[in-house]
Amino acid sequence: MADRPIRVEVVAALPQRQLLISVELPAGATLIDAVDRSGIRQQLPDLEIGPGRLGIFGRVRPPETRLQDGDRVEIYRPLTADPKEVRRQLAEMEKSRRSRR
Repeated sequence: MADRPIRVEVVAALPQRQLLISVELPAGATLIDAVDRSGIRQQLPDLEIGPGRLGIFGRVRPPETRLQDGDRVEIYRPLTADPKEVRRQLAEMEKSRRSRR
């Protein structure tokens, strides 16, 4: 019995545009195979795709990670701000606001 094909979604979001593309792949396909098959590079040419920018259901994974049926392949944008720094700044602002009362 031959392995059945798998279906996955490939998703990416830019500030002005979001894409969700369903693709069918052979069993044993990888993250990068799904990205290539989706054609997302042609639709979002400015999107950087590479190690550290790919994941499955919110968890960063290497491009050679094998997929399972139903996986959601995500392409991540670079962070515009360090989350730790943002939290620190918000805490300082709150502290300053409270001290003025």
